[in-house]
Amino acid sequence: MNKMKRWLFLVFTLIFSAAIFAGCGSDKADNSTLKVGVTNFADSLEPTENYFGWVVMRYGMGEALAKFDEKMNVQPWLAESWKISDDHMTWTFKIRDGVKFSNGKDLTAEAVKASIERAFAKNKRAETFFKYKEIKADGQNLIITTEKPEPNMPGFLADPLFLIVDTSAEGERDFAKQGPICTGPYVCESFTKEKAVMKKNPHYWDGEVPYETVEIPSIDDPNTRAMALQSGEVDMAVNIGAGDIGLFNDTSKFHVDRIASLRVVLARINQKGVLGDPKVRAAFISMCDRKSYNEIILKGTFIEGKAPIPPSMDYGFDKLTDPNHYDVERAKKLLDEAGWKDTDGDGIRDKDGKPLSVDFVVYNSRAELPIYAEAVQADAKKVGIDVKIKSVDYNLIDKMGINGEYDLLISNITTANTGDPEIFLNWYWRTNKDGDNPQNGSGYSNPALDAKFAELSTEFDKAKRRQLMIDIQQIIMNDGAGLFLGYPETNIISSTKITGATMYPSDYYWVTNKIRPAK
Repeated sequence: MNKMKRWLFLVFTLIFSAAIFAGCGSDKADNSTLKVGVTNFADSLEPTENYFGWVVMRYGMGEALAKFDEKMNVQPWLAESWKISDDHMTWTFKIRDGVKFSNGKDLTAEAVKASIERAFAKNKRAETFFKYKEIKADGQNLIITTEKPEPNMPGFLADPLFLIVDTSAEGERDFAKQGPICTGPYVCESFTKEKAVMKKNPHYWDGEVPYETVEIPSIDDPNTRAMALQSGEVDMAVNIGAGDIGLFNDTSKFHVDRIASLRVVLARINQKGVLGDPKVRAAFISMCDRKSYNEIILKGTFIEGKAPIPPSMDYGFDKLTDPNHYDVERAKKLLDEAGWKDTDGDGIRDKDGKPLSVDFVVYNSRAELPIYAEAVQADAKKVGIDVKIKSVDYNLIDKMGINGEYDLLISNITTANTGDPEIFLNWYWRTNKDGDNPQNGSGYSNPALDAKFAELSTEFDKAKRRQLMIDIQQIIMNDGAGLFLGYPETNIISSTKITGATMYPSDYYWVTNKIRPAK
């Protein structure tokens, strides 16, 4: 049976390789088409559905009022400038003149207003960024009056949920299937989850669009994605796996843009199940050898996890104390104190006739997630906890997170997608009162933490904001409210036949008009 499996694998590999090389043709660069290998989680291109606005922006279609530079500073984009009123309640954004949507219609403040209102109408997550009393257009000025002071409004409006679409085009075009009408350098010609094809936007406002066509195959397996880049099937690939980066050391053939990310791999912990007991929760975190996971299993391409915000950002990582650092004997003692003993000698602790078992939910589109889960599973067995790994499609993760359908739920999450980590911390750990914070489906609640969040939400002083977020992290760690496994690097690797492929910390800007054939 094993020989048959190996034979079938060899045949598949040969067929796949032949297909790739057949598609490569000559070594001469095709200056009319750019091919980009990605992993795609979106079932549609409706930007207000789930987090699909990320894909609309990544594929070069969507743009927002603001964007982030290489240091996560907020920069003008479709808005050329902005200002805030003296009472900190009203923001005025000057919409850039001369910008057109891909259908040739002018970008006006009125069109921007309609687009932002559409995002609020279609996705409840919009209100977790800010709530407004009024949005109005005055010439090319967009004026937003908020319910409370919002220190990070430009950063909020840089999020892909708020990318600008021509709402008047909805009657003519199915945004989900055909892609929205936006202002980016490329417009969707066809889309399936397996492959997207973009065409040049003839009305693009911000310089030359170098390619007539961009083909974006979704290659979820990172090894296959690396193989496609090596063979020339794609010109660039996003997030090559840690074990394959060494394949691209030849600088005459490849350019590697590799940066410390703003991401954390964390497991959300459901407080409503067996991990609701603080001693069991602390024991679970303590038994995880996170140093070995990252340095040995993931070959040093991830940094050892400790806190909610990664050390790539200046939010006190080195000052924070992890009360649940790796200590197997402490984990065993805490489980004993919580009343969990192995009474039947099967290696799994039990109490009141029930085994100590937890469900660990993962998705496979990021290669490291099941690796982490399996490492945790092995460590858990050593202290008498049965971990069952359940793999689900990515598109179920958001719903499961909101509904609390897990004991542990692992994700690779951007911590500062609006410029600072406030929204990230708020979503996952502020108390969900009457459904006002649906991302926190775990049941976790701490009044002292909520008080810190309330203070942070209206604080404009950068030093005070930083200290508040340090305090918030320490409370979360003290409560064992999350298992912080590691902090990944992120990368774009490209053929030297092209230039301008850059990985940004925000992870929003993959296909841009700065990517062009090498001279």
